[in-house]
Amino acid sequence: MILTDTHTHLYSEAFDKDQSEVIKNAMDRGIERFFIPAIDSTYTEAMFRLRDAYPTNIFLMMGLHPTHVKENYEVELRHVEEMLTEHKFYAVGEIGIDLYWDKSFLKQQQEAFRLQIGWAKKYKLPIVIHCRDAFDEVFEVLESEKSDDLYGIFHCFTGTSEQAQQAISYNMKLGIGGVVTFKNGKIDTFLKEIPLHHIVLETDSPYLAPVPFRGKRNESAYLIKVLEKLSEIYGTSKEKIAEITTANSKEVFGI
Repeated sequence: MILTDTHTHLYSEAFDKDQSEVIKNAMDRGIERFFIPAIDSTYTEAMFRLRDAYPTNIFLMMGLHPTHVKENYEVELRHVEEMLTEHKFYAVGEIGIDLYWDKSFLKQQQEAFRLQIGWAKKYKLPIVIHCRDAFDEVFEVLESEKSDDLYGIFHCFTGTSEQAQQAISYNMKLGIGGVVTFKNGKIDTFLKEIPLHHIVLETDSPYLAPVPFRGKRNESAYLIKVLEKLSEIYGTSKEKIAEITTANSKEVFGI
């Protein structure tokens, strides 16, 4: 059984003391493919070191995270463009709009989102979307940019059934992680209505650890808990869900 964690920040400072052990723990549980989203330029070198240490398991994305769209966002975007020109990446991400922490940079977040979608199309890459308290704003951009060459993953999907269908209509897979195990997560109430072809698995580690680890540091190994919950929701074997969701990840990322 091969599992794919489509969204994990393994280069995070949270793993500075035991990164190799965390990766080994995940691999021992069948999680062999790790897709690594970018945040901003300060993490680029750490991402490259991680890839070089695990060249057959680690696959990098490049992008500017919406919460890091600040006064210097144009400088950061130039870094993203430069990296996309010079190196191999498997997605543009994570990108999008986040209005939970700060609404003052909404215009700049929208501009950065559109610009990075354009680069994804230019380099024929998927996008990986971060959306928090901003479904309407994200959908507005996707509606204006929709095309056959726009596709990717709606990371950490926490919306309604209707919003799930809308995301899928823009050629997005739904990234399902620890939230599906939360009592108040809500997505478990309708997820069975979504065919597994539209689902990929993720942890977003070190964030959003699933039950029973909620509130602690998340790890890729905990993807097993997400898998178990989906097996329960869909009434099918863990092996089947692993097979389908890993195939879905290959469809998105091309590897």
